[in-house]
Amino acid sequence: MDKIALITGATSGIGRATAHVFAKHGINLILCGRRQQRLDSIEKALSRETDVHTLNFDVRDREATLNAIASLPEDFKTIDILINNAGNAHGLDPIHSGSLDDWDAMMDINVKGLLYVSKAVIPGMTERQSGHIINIGSSAGKEVYPKGNVYCASKHAVLAITEGMRIDLNPYGIKVSAINPGLVETEFSEVRFKGNDIADDVYKGYKALQAEDIAEIIHFAVTRPAHVNLADVLVFPTAQANSTTVKKDL
Repeated sequence: MDKIALITGATSGIGRATAHVFAKHGINLILCGRRQQRLDSIEKALSRETDVHTLNFDVRDREATLNAIASLPEDFKTIDILINNAGNAHGLDPIHSGSLDDWDAMMDINVKGLLYVSKAVIPGMTERQSGHIINIGSSAGKEVYPKGNVYCASKHAVLAITEGMRIDLNPYGIKVSAINPGLVETEFSEVRFKGNDIADDVYKGYKALQAEDIAEIIHFAVTRPAHVNLADVLVFPTAQANSTTVKKDL
């Protein structure tokens, strides 16, 4: 039987790229996002390759999240793979001048949103004693960098939650993985810098990771034999050595 994967943040970046890779390999998809128009266009594109169901909700909204996942039709209720990909960064400010709204957005989406979705999906996995959860972390979850404060905190939390999940779900045979990218060229910086031109400079002078690179790693992780779990993966572009060291040819 074909597996079913639920992907949050599926309308752009790593989420959308992962949906395309999964569809190509016949994995059925539940695509979640806030932008219905984008969900519709992705569904149209991928329905030629696999079965697709879309859910339009914001992971920050607890009731909407739980209700959306509860509303899945019978054919899509058995979720084998959960990709907790929805996430964001807002601002790059020192702690003393950071925006409370930015902090709320990062903690609500990156941490609480991940928990809400997981809470809705995990009971089915424990009941069946099978499943694979992949949380998309960040190199920011491994290392704090200047002006990264709350974003780094949110991604450190993702790693702590991932490790806690792996321990608690171990008796049920459920795999839990963290994929932690460094610099990936997506809409991420555009959101972080609120559409400011500075966003374009983030990826100049070197070859950043592409969303497709991470999608391929995610697919590799979910296709390992039953006894193999890629528990924690850190991925940098070749030009990046750590959060603050990037070789740029400018």
